Amino acid sequence: MRAMTYRGPYKVRVEEKPMPRIEHPNDAIVRVTTAAICGSDLHLYHGMMPDTRIGSTFGHEFVGVVHEVGPSVRDLAVGDRVMVPFNIYCGSCFFCARGLYSNCHNVNPNATAVGGIYGYSHTTGGYDGGQAEFVRVPFADVGPAKVPDWMDEEDAVLCTDALATGYFGAQLADIAEGDVVVVLGAGPVGLFAARSAWLMGAGRVIVVDQLEERLELARTFAYAETMNYTEHKDVVVELKRTTGWLGADRVIDAVGAEADGNLVQHVTSAKLKLQGGSPVALNWAIDGVRKGGTVSVMGAYGPIFSAVKLGDAMNKGLTLRANQAPVKRQWPRLFEHMRSGYLTPHDIVTHRIPLEHIAEGYHMFSAKLDGCVKPLVVPGGE
Repeated sequence: MRAMTYRGPYKVRVEEKPMPRIEHPNDAIVRVTTAAICGSDLHLYHGMMPDTRIGSTFGHEFVGVVHEVGPSVRDLAVGDRVMVPFNIYCGSCFFCARGLYSNCHNVNPNATAVGGIYGYSHTTGGYDGGQAEFVRVPFADVGPAKVPDWMDEEDAVLCTDALATGYFGAQLADIAEGDVVVVLGAGPVGLFAARSAWLMGAGRVIVVDQLEERLELARTFAYAETMNYTEHKDVVVELKRTTGWLGADRVIDAVGAEADGNLVQHVTSAKLKLQGGSPVALNWAIDGVRKGGTVSVMGAYGPIFSAVKLGDAMNKGLTLRANQAPVKRQWPRLFEHMRSGYLTPHDIVTHRIPLEHIAEGYHMFSAKLDGCVKPLVVPGGE
């Protein structure tokens, strides 16, 4: 089969790889029909995540058709159209029993923190991802779900991570009616978090970014006020000024490990890799939220030290809430919002890239060329 493979920082290509096979009776093999490149994939592409091995296939957002099932699979059959959450989880361990699917204890040898994730280095289990023609799906009766007949395929693929993660980020922020919510980052997750904040009762939503094409989507898709941080000497002071000098009630960090905005912090993390990620956005969140407020962390960070202002968070009495999204737990509410017309996720899709051209797709997305906000990947596409 044809699959994207990692060859080192900033180097990916499409190669022939062996067809995935059934390794456990609960496995399924899925023929991928649509995948996506996520902002989190760029952390791998840039060499930010440890133990990202040569030959790995990325991609944790994908939908497809069941090609083969193991002998123990009961809920799926060959030919079913399925959407696959990025979490790989057993469904029965201590954490899964509590709905913490992203923290499953049985699918990742490094499971002191995160569980298994498709295509996201050996720190999350070493599973190959869906930027390929076929992918092995473990615990096929637990994670995947049949795509509803009424759901558009591009909406379905966004439900497997970006939409569910943005919605979960707004949930973690614990938004109360009338709250002022600031979202740092206007990538897909930030856009979905901002849109979701309205569904949870926000009275005002402000999105911070530096790219005008993303800020335009924040205005037209998420109906938010916007702030280009490059136009302000101190973004925290500007956030406080626009919130009556108190700060926002809730701040959502949808940026993560490669945040710009502070040259020294960006260089020590993204370039020299002395930290698990640039703490710029998270420190802006801590400084920009009001005393007693809540900071929700959805941006992906590496598993090593980051210079976060924990003392300021403690002295301000902040609540910090963070996790990888337990995707399938969000689906029932998201599906209702979509059926009711409150959400059309594929409105943020800007590019559709054939799998054979994925190297160009990664370059375009990484370098923010051609207004690329959310690229989809189409195996066999022309």
